[in-house]
Amino acid sequence: MRDHPHEGAAAPEDPGTTDGADSGARPTGGSHAEIPEVWHGSATNRIQWLLAAVGAGCLALGIELAVESNWTAGLAPLVMSVVGCVAVGLLVLFGTLAYVHVAVRIDKDCLEVRCGHIGVPRRRIPLDTVVGADFTPQVTPRHWGGWGYRWRPEQGTAVVVRRGEGVVVRLGDGRDFTVTVDDAEGAVRAIRGRLRPRKGTPAGA
Repeated sequence: MRDHPHEGAAAPEDPGTTDGADSGARPTGGSHAEIPEVWHGSATNRIQWLLAAVGAGCLALGIELAVESNWTAGLAPLVMSVVGCVAVGLLVLFGTLAYVHVAVRIDKDCLEVRCGHIGVPRRRIPLDTVVGADFTPQVTPRHWGGWGYRWRPEQGTAVVVRRGEGVVVRLGDGRDFTVTVDDAEGAVRAIRGRLRPRKGTPAGA
């Protein structure tokens, strides 16, 4: 009996098998693959420089009074004026320059927030104390009673350097920490992608 002409020949390539091989080679993890090893973000408020200029003016006035004034008459009022101008100037300078800029860093272990160009004050939150993170489209000083490092008993703590988007970090002790930062949605993804699932609670919930 004549052999079948295709018997023993290589079988045609199975499209289903090929697709299966390709799908196995694709990276898994979805959005997790897009999360950088270390996420960096920042926010800036240039208007704060105007307030810093006011502080510098008060400081300069105090120094000028100390140098140019005649210390032989009216000593007590002069001392009070000098000390007052210098103190107000320093307070305004620190209170504004410290919150002209905020930098946020998220790695596999913690969320770190540094204020100002010298990084003070600073807040470091270990991610094993975080239970979730949410994007908030509008954070304003009015919500927190002003610029800077704020605390309100019903809202928790916040670093507010400008109006706009921010991140609300929910901590395991029931408190919240809010920070204004550009690309806040990216920060939320970076935090959620690093959270370890807790018993009975999905990660990032």
